[in-house]
Amino acid sequence: MNRPLPILAGFDAGQTKCRCRLSVWENGKLKRVADGSGPGVSHLDADDGEQRFRSAIRSSLNSARLNWTQRLGLHPDEAEPITAAAIGASGVEVGTPLQARGGALLASELQLPEARCLATGDERTALRGAFPDQAGIVLISGTGMIVVGRDANGREHRCGGWGWRLDGAGSAFDIGHHALQLSVKMADGRAADGPLRQRLWNALSCHSCADLKSLVVSPLHKVADQAKLAPLVDEAAAQGDAAARTILQQSASALAQAVAVTAQALDLKRPSLGARGGALEHLAEFRLLVNQAIFELLPESNWQSASGDACDGALACALERSALKPH
Repeated sequence: MNRPLPILAGFDAGQTKCRCRLSVWENGKLKRVADGSGPGVSHLDADDGEQRFRSAIRSSLNSARLNWTQRLGLHPDEAEPITAAAIGASGVEVGTPLQARGGALLASELQLPEARCLATGDERTALRGAFPDQAGIVLISGTGMIVVGRDANGREHRCGGWGWRLDGAGSAFDIGHHALQLSVKMADGRAADGPLRQRLWNALSCHSCADLKSLVVSPLHKVADQAKLAPLVDEAAAQGDAAARTILQQSASALAQAVAVTAQALDLKRPSLGARGGALEHLAEFRLLVNQAIFELLPESNWQSASGDACDGALACALERSALKPH
């Protein structure tokens, strides 16, 4: 009987969704066997932070295992155990006690030794996936935002992304949040009213500022709910709504500034750039404005097709923890 191949797990855990990718180490290469997804995470220090972290790992791993075993005609319990794992998670800062805590939670959930597990920020795994062996900068704009880069010597710098309460500029949340702020100004006469307000309020089933106030203070209303309004703003801007375009422009400029600061910190004159996150991948008008803002600040920068995604970056980290790959 052939000896089972070692299975590695890489997780990309954002605030909206967590993805898991399973791969085998075969003939000196990582070979993908299955993907799965589950709910997102919140900051580990949030009230339900650890519970959501564990749930994201468990659900996405079970989804990947199910997809894998169904393809092979096996029961999920027959899936090979994980040899090593890594997770890039929103809110996990490198070199902090939070990182060690995340690694311990991952090890506990997968029943692995802590030495075989790594938790890091999702920006770090995105950078590793996009630019495995070269200098570059990754812009992540989804529910939240963050920019991280690395020079040719492996030195890294991160900028922005210090949580929605402090620093959300450049994210889908930022776009949705500013649109709602403008909507109440429109409603009470501090700004000229326009179709954007009605578009937003219809989506939220609100008929007044009082309705909106009650909604946003509800425990059921999450950061991601405001991020989900960003496509409405993008669509309005595409249809010529000046107010919507102004909101997108402000957010795009903030993201471009974070890229420029990162390039300066790493002395990257002609940085290669990679884009990640739903706002950059799905909001066409926003992506166009980000592109324009970046090239105004960094005219010699260039967009590069990434080698892999954040799950691939996490798998590369897991491989290092597994001792399978010779150094």
